[in-house]
Amino acid sequence: MTRHSHEPLPGKVMCHALWAPNGRRLADFYATALGAEVSESYPDENGDETAFAFHANGAMYLFYTSAAFTAPDWPRQELPFHLDLMFDDATAAQAQLLSMGATKPAHQPGGKNWTVLLDPSGQPFCVHGTS
Repeated sequence: MTRHSHEPLPGKVMCHALWAPNGRRLADFYATALGAEVSESYPDENGDETAFAFHANGAMYLFYTSAAFTAPDWPRQELPFHLDLMFDDATAAQAQLLSMGATKPAHQPGGKNWTVLLDPSGQPFCVHGTS
């Protein structure tokens, strides 16, 4: 195998972006989960607001509305990307997330280490406790 040697680039992740059938609903869900509020919206080429953003813990999160979005068939399909959220009280956080529209799938590969939930768009994310 040939290895290519490259100088490290000083890049930084500017934003985490997710697609959903309703970008605003998903932005509100994750903003609430991360103690933030949706603070920005962006129009598409027709002037319709289709992307919604907030900042939390030094990162920007952006949620796009996509009529063609289909949630992954997890766990049958592998995930190219997902979020892991950490809370001081993971049990209480899970209860609140479920009341906000998340669901809990039967497949739980994390055992006692983490819990998988599906966000309102059907995308898996993990909930961890701090201890």
